[in-house]
Amino acid sequence: MARPSKAMAIERLQKALDAIPELMKLGPDSPEFKMWRRNTQVAFTHTFGNESSQIREFNKISFPAEVFLPEVPTSLLQNAYLRGLKSATLLLKSVIEEVKEYWEDGNQRTPVDTETLEIERIKTNQVFIIHGRDDGTKETVARFLEKIDLEPVILHERPDGGRTIIEKFEQHADVRFAVALLTPDDVGALKGDESNLNPRARQNVIFEFGYLLGRLGRQGVRALTKGLVDIPSDYAGVLYIPLDDGWKMGLIRELKHAGFEVDANKAFEA
Repeated sequence: MARPSKAMAIERLQKALDAIPELMKLGPDSPEFKMWRRNTQVAFTHTFGNESSQIREFNKISFPAEVFLPEVPTSLLQNAYLRGLKSATLLLKSVIEEVKEYWEDGNQRTPVDTETLEIERIKTNQVFIIHGRDDGTKETVARFLEKIDLEPVILHERPDGGRTIIEKFEQHADVRFAVALLTPDDVGALKGDESNLNPRARQNVIFEFGYLLGRLGRQGVRALTKGLVDIPSDYAGVLYIPLDDGWKMGLIRELKHAGFEVDANKAFEA
């Protein structure tokens, strides 16, 4: 992708920055914010490239995902939204200074060394696995992903590095695709109907599932279900893949749809 001129790059990024004060008066569910977020992602992509560190930094910024936190107080969602906008402000100011200081005029490609290209290639092959206590299912799915040359990301297998759990999760959630394993590890019921318990996925699974739906969109997350496990009500009507004899082909189709180059023959090699 040809790099835009220095003036054009600054204009694009400054436009995104200038819109933030008005967005702070709104909320995460406003159409203006949703349009701004998409337009800013496009601006980063067309300025720096769709595998650049700058677009990754922008995509790491956490905004509240209303699709999975219906019971969280509005004040908490608004505070998280404002924190996200403040982080976006700092990032945009930083990249504008980067362009002003280091870019030369002319449509040139940004120089990238071989090591950086290899890091980017590996990053795009990562698939985050959201799992509960069913270690057998987790291992089966992880080994399957490895067999088709993808890298499964399992949070507890990654070093902590002195971070909190949520900080560790946010870093390793910087992926293109996630698989949520909805396995019947817990049981639950409506208050007052405790005698009618139903199998459910663990709460951390639901939390991470919702977070990544908000971050990657529905096309970037696929749920694999085991048995008669409850499906989150906000996800009802969206197709999921039962963990039966056909789950591997079903997941391969979704991975290909998400843009992965997957050799289905490798999945069934002895």
